[in-house]
Amino acid sequence: MHLSEFDYYLPESLIAQEPPGQRGDSRLLVVRLDSDKLEHRRFSDLLEYLNPGDILVINDTKVLPARLLGKKKDTGAQAEVLLLKRLSGSKWEALVRPGKRLKASSMVSFNNGLLECRILENTDYGGRIVEFFYEGSFEEILDRIGVMPLPPYIKKPLLEQERYQTVYARQAGSAAAPTAGLHFSQEMLERIKEMGVDIAPVLLHVGLGTFRPVEVDDITLHHMHAEYYEIPEATSQAIAKARSGGGRVIAVGTTTTRCLESAAGADGSVSPGAGWTDIFIYPGYRFKVIDGLITNFHLPKSTLLMMVSALAGREKILRAYAEAVREKYRFYSFGDAMLLI
Repeated sequence: MHLSEFDYYLPESLIAQEPPGQRGDSRLLVVRLDSDKLEHRRFSDLLEYLNPGDILVINDTKVLPARLLGKKKDTGAQAEVLLLKRLSGSKWEALVRPGKRLKASSMVSFNNGLLECRILENTDYGGRIVEFFYEGSFEEILDRIGVMPLPPYIKKPLLEQERYQTVYARQAGSAAAPTAGLHFSQEMLERIKEMGVDIAPVLLHVGLGTFRPVEVDDITLHHMHAEYYEIPEATSQAIAKARSGGGRVIAVGTTTTRCLESAAGADGSVSPGAGWTDIFIYPGYRFKVIDGLITNFHLPKSTLLMMVSALAGREKILRAYAEAVREKYRFYSFGDAMLLI
């Protein structure tokens, strides 16, 4: 499969620059897995597509204010460090800018020395291993001086930082939000529970693996960057209960999907536990766990577009995307949603 097979045209004007006025106040394009039918709905209509006995699986990771803006200690030049993954203690995997000037042994100071870091070494994908120096609590310092790491295609400042967190965000560790979950309000989740649909959490800390561009023409040669995940025992049992009762497993987001499929047995059972996953899902993959997916619209040539193409079929997805462009849906992180079911 060639990378060009996952390209599509998107006017820049359709890239959402801010969240909707209220959570859930967005559109929903419904793609049927068993037909070519497309349905244009509102996100609040999602309840019409859920049945008692189904289970909705969510990713309750929390986004770190992981973007740190500082200065090189020796020259005073502007420098930026984006945290990706904690390795141990004060050592992190990160992306840095400007990359050519931040080489091993470089020191960066943030907030007049409240926090400092040393560049230790390069990673094999162009990132850095960095070590931080500080007094007190690193998390408190990060909350004080860190910035929410919005994707580069969002140019407008985010006025309310919590709008880039899901209402059920629990454990901090992600470099980006699991954006399908941003549509859900607490009220909507309660309504879903009241209709007899279970809601169960998993955890996958979103890192570089989800968003790193595919740079090879033959997509099968692309390697994902590993991301940490956890599946609680209670969630494993809830999924088994839903499946045994004829209910459907509907994943909220591609990160949830990667988590579940990484822990799946050949029979579709989901094992509890924790680990690292570099699973890459593209057309030809046989899904073991999920029966449906709630997701946003993804970038051209991205691994996320390849994943939804694996579930619904590449041609069907590209037709749906073309329809969404014609109907002026809002795209990407703060954009509208798609239900594949």
